[in-house]
Amino acid sequence: MTYCIAPDCPQPKNALNARICATCGSKLWLRDRYRVLGALGRGGFGATFLARDQSLPGHPSCVIKQLRPTTSVPSLLEMARDLFQREANILGKIGNHPQLPRLLDYFEIAQEFYLVQEYVSGSTLQKEVKLNGPFSEVRVKRFLTEILPVVQYIHSHKIIHRDIKPANLIRREQDQQLVMIDFGAVKDKVRPPEIDHSDETALTAYAIGTPGYAPPEQMAMRPVYASDLYAIGVTCVYLLTGRSPKDLPYDSQSGELRWQDYTAVSSHFAKILQKMLNISVRDRYQMASEILQDLDLEPYLDSLSQNMAFATTASLTQEVTVVEEVPRISPSARMAEAIRARQERRTGKTTVYTGTERRKSQKPTAQSLKESYDKGYRDFSEQVFSQLDLHKQVLTGCRFTKSTFFKTNLSNADLSHSNLSYANLNQAILKNADLTNAYLVGAKLENADLRGANLSRVTLESAQLKDANLCGADLSGATLSDTQLAMARTNWSTIHPNGKRMFR
Repeated sequence: MTYCIAPDCPQPKNALNARICATCGSKLWLRDRYRVLGALGRGGFGATFLARDQSLPGHPSCVIKQLRPTTSVPSLLEMARDLFQREANILGKIGNHPQLPRLLDYFEIAQEFYLVQEYVSGSTLQKEVKLNGPFSEVRVKRFLTEILPVVQYIHSHKIIHRDIKPANLIRREQDQQLVMIDFGAVKDKVRPPEIDHSDETALTAYAIGTPGYAPPEQMAMRPVYASDLYAIGVTCVYLLTGRSPKDLPYDSQSGELRWQDYTAVSSHFAKILQKMLNISVRDRYQMASEILQDLDLEPYLDSLSQNMAFATTASLTQEVTVVEEVPRISPSARMAEAIRARQERRTGKTTVYTGTERRKSQKPTAQSLKESYDKGYRDFSEQVFSQLDLHKQVLTGCRFTKSTFFKTNLSNADLSHSNLSYANLNQAILKNADLTNAYLVGAKLENADLRGANLSRVTLESAQLKDANLCGADLSGATLSDTQLAMARTNWSTIHPNGKRMFR
């Protein structure tokens, strides 16, 4: 089926190969490229559609957001156009993160604006809770460790999401990673509708947010980075209780959400949530990294309290030498790391390699990596995997930021949706590997063997591709420059980013 997006079309459904709507006569394919399959949602400003990109091999799915300004005043149209272009630039800048949908295209047709983004297949956290019930405390903590690094990335680009909620967080079907969607700022300042108290996103001329998830300063048109952290705190409460904030009482004096009577959590985690949900911006967490540090310390509080009274300065100094210094880590967290290291030496146990546990350990093996992955670990940042045999290993959705794979055998491995930014893959064997939607910004791939690899929609900005063998590789939809491609080895069977094969 091909769907007509004309707003007044009474019968939008058309035949599969139709180019003109049989009912209203409108042109069906946008830019002679995007074939709309159906509507995903509608609102006061426009609509969102599921479509296929007919110009690329395999006709991949995409999401088209249509913005219809409800005015014909030239000055207001120009303002809408400027805001639309600014939002497209923002989405283009941050959309190279593996947990954010990528901006694929944007254009204007007849004073209507369109954003084309990567389609994320999966269920929202809101649907997960409605289908399976509330999350346990452990699952909510896992949620925080998944989503907070994404928020930190967004904030590092000086962007505030302003509408974080369970309905805007999708568990991607392919790799089970959380993806944050709907930045929505393309609608900001275009036309302020009346605010209601429904679950729908409310907009004003300067503020955007969902009532209950947006903190007071945001609804007062003064959002800060901590506003997003408040919304994540409310999302945690929803995951724990299955109740939206409008269904929970508030303290009449402080204005804070009273959620404690609807779920039971540990005292330490309750303190973390209370700080995230503090009405006062000054007393709230200011950065996502602060929450992650407090979560990382929690399992070692008992050991910390027992050992602090007896630890001497000399012993602490000796223990800290085995811990890798992490910028901005708190003294208490560093002490917890030292206690953990001492316990491991006493028991003779070695720990699985995870990015949240930044300490020195034995060199990983192919078996230990597989076991860690099977146990659910996905963060292997800054680890050394050089010269390992990882042939056919399934490592989809992992984080390998700044890791080393020098001369590693990754042939036929599944690294789709993985983050390999700034990783060292020099001389790595990646023949026939699946790197679909992988994130390789700044990665080193000199003399790497990528023959027959699936590199579709991979991000290779600033990656070093000197003498990388891309013969037979599929680069359709990949992000890289002509200069980068010219430094690599290609042949007639290489599929270039435009989806075509061509001679060098």
